[in-house]
Amino acid sequence: MSGDKIIVFFDLEATGLDTHVCDIIQLSAICGRMDFNRYILPTRPLSESAKQVTGLAFRDGRLFLHGTRVETVSLVDALTSFLDYLRSFRKPVLLAAHSAMRFDAPVITRWLRKHSLFNEFQQVVSGFVDTFPLSKNLHRGLSSYSQVNLVRHFLGKSYSAHNGVEDARMLQELFNSWSPNQRNISRVTYST
Repeated sequence: MSGDKIIVFFDLEATGLDTHVCDIIQLSAICGRMDFNRYILPTRPLSESAKQVTGLAFRDGRLFLHGTRVETVSLVDALTSFLDYLRSFRKPVLLAAHSAMRFDAPVITRWLRKHSLFNEFQQVVSGFVDTFPLSKNLHRGLSSYSQVNLVRHFLGKSYSAHNGVEDARMLQELFNSWSPNQRNISRVTYST
């Protein structure tokens, strides 16, 4: 919780790292115990690095995770369901992601605009919290601020990184362990 807003931790997996062209292939979020996860059929091939880090592959019009087929929805269905999930909190939402401003925020807002859902999104989401600069502000001098390293360092855990659900869940746990104050959160909050 951040003032009168609720923080929802989210993560995207995509076909690549170019925020101007990549497709979203997994959209995940968590707030407390309420989670959200959708796999999405891409319209473009996955880059080799995306295949390697996510374990996702697109073959014969189907999406596979480590060789097992996953149920998919269209991107517009995933985004619409995500908006319904966010509305269920009945408070203004801040979406938190690690490197939100460099990757997750530009990608999701590009697709929301493309599908004429951005205005609806802005009615529910008041901004993005970027936990990458937050981690640097709170904990200076670490050798790496990757989420995997932060989880290992602060929580003593390893996890299935680059799986949207696990990334969102671990980010929530990490954030809660830091207990940042309102001022620290405000410094890394960006409007939609």
